[in-house]
Amino acid sequence: MKRLVVLLSLVCFANTFAQQVEEKDSINNDTVAMLRFNYKQLIIPAALIGYGIIGIESDQLKSFNTQIRDEVKEDIDEKTSIDDFSQWAPAASVFALDAFGVKAKNSLRDRSVILATSYAIMGATTFAGKSFTKIERPDGSANNSFPSGHTATAFAGAEFLWQEYKDESVWYGIAGYAVATGTGLFRMYNNKHWLTDVAAGAGIGILSTKIAYWVNPFITRTLFGEKNGRSATTLVPSYDGRNVGLTFIRTF
Repeated sequence: MKRLVVLLSLVCFANTFAQQVEEKDSINNDTVAMLRFNYKQLIIPAALIGYGIIGIESDQLKSFNTQIRDEVKEDIDEKTSIDDFSQWAPAASVFALDAFGVKAKNSLRDRSVILATSYAIMGATTFAGKSFTKIERPDGSANNSFPSGHTATAFAGAEFLWQEYKDESVWYGIAGYAVATGTGLFRMYNNKHWLTDVAAGAGIGILSTKIAYWVNPFITRTLFGEKNGRSATTLVPSYDGRNVGLTFIRTF
């Protein structure tokens, strides 16, 4: 179990370090801070996804999956549902921090669009992967193990947290990736996923958010065009004492 924690922790910190290097290739924009495409940004998510895909057919990686599962099972006293909640924590932290005065890089509107885009890409990819591969879960409960959706959600949120707050402090990103790594570990602890499922899920989550930032200029121009120098679209939050709402206003 210790070896597994060390392995995933190294992935977490390696990605954070790589993100710092990527700052040299970023563009600062007062309205929307976008990432300029750079192949270096694909290295870690591609490696994680590649490891997971290779593991589908590789007897050696399948054997390693089983060894990890058996080692984890030895330490299990009882299952926990913390991963059902921790998967959302990194993304939720972005909005919570901003609400408490730690300003995010992008506006509420742009953050919401970026996160929705990331989740749409991530959700479609994980659904397609599960439907196509039909890998049995370690506990035998279903044939939709690959990739790990919980892990993908957590790492998509961790990358989102990193991009919005990396200029404030590197520790926000590290904390987000630590929580995401913990989510992946608990998916294996609860005997719901193999290591290859978790690795692929992490890669998909990271890459989904990166893509969301890359395509956001096009999406904002399409959905939120400008009229007379001002945004033609407005998002207005509301609260009536019981319900929270978000009104979409488009000026034509």
